[in-house]
Amino acid sequence: MASRTGSQIIAIEEHYLDADVAEKTQGRAGGRGETRDRLADLGEWRLREMDEAGIDIQVLSHCPPGAQAFDPDELDRARAVNDRLAQTVKAKPDRFAAFASLPLRNPAAAADELQRCVGELGFKGAMVHGLTDGKFIDDRSFWPVFERAQSLDVPIYVHPGRPHPAVIEAYYKDYVEKFPSILSAGWGFTVETATAGVRLMLSGVFDKCPDVKIILGHMGEGLPFLLWRLDMAFGGMHPDAATVPIREHFCKHFWITTSGNFSNPALLCSVMEMGVDRILFSVDWPYVMNRPGSEWMEGVPLSAEDREKILNGNAKRLLKM
Repeated sequence: MASRTGSQIIAIEEHYLDADVAEKTQGRAGGRGETRDRLADLGEWRLREMDEAGIDIQVLSHCPPGAQAFDPDELDRARAVNDRLAQTVKAKPDRFAAFASLPLRNPAAAADELQRCVGELGFKGAMVHGLTDGKFIDDRSFWPVFERAQSLDVPIYVHPGRPHPAVIEAYYKDYVEKFPSILSAGWGFTVETATAGVRLMLSGVFDKCPDVKIILGHMGEGLPFLLWRLDMAFGGMHPDAATVPIREHFCKHFWITTSGNFSNPALLCSVMEMGVDRILFSVDWPYVMNRPGSEWMEGVPLSAEDREKILNGNAKRLLKM
């Protein structure tokens, strides 16, 4: 199978919902209505919509919060989520790959689960969602996960989660009722995840783990557009600078995806700041439909070689596919 461009398409931020996570979260995970139904489907409906858009492979990842919902001692439940996903991939290895969902409320166990998922189940890395018990992913308690990811040479995909309740109260409460997406894709997700990316660059984790690899979705959560200013403010050109090499960190440790951001200006800015080898195609299905993503890629103002890298080549290299 191939798109109308003749290229294989690998989409790397494509979500699903495990029934036990749905039970643990009392139905709050995943969304509502048809979106929720799509998330629960790992069969004909999903494959049909992939085929209609020319998408060959989805790298499956759990929607927020995934195994982060489980209590620190519910490790068997967390492992079972990944075991069930592995069975889905095993049944359709030509159509699916997977990112692990980690029980981050128990960081040591999360690192071990990453190792198990990569070593025994063949997963391509892991996805983490937003805050865990109010803590950003740069917190030192989570560094064992990054150390293990580095040793396994797999990426950690840092995905949005709901903003902290105090942030919602201070920043968004006036608009939540009329504009609920201000907490999610409309703004809150971007702010939370861009903040997570900046905090990672300031935290020292890249000194501890000089080869760790991070993926951000949604065209880098706006960070490519802000990279010059961030580098100026933190990198030595500003009176208050703390001489953190932001540009060096970002262009060495981060990859970004097109998930839910099918914008030529955003893509070209990212290419100019990071280089095309750091950009991977994704849709963000089912929160965004497949066809607009693959159709957009047919007309992006890049060479055929660069388009091929985004559609499949970069993913094959990063994820060893």
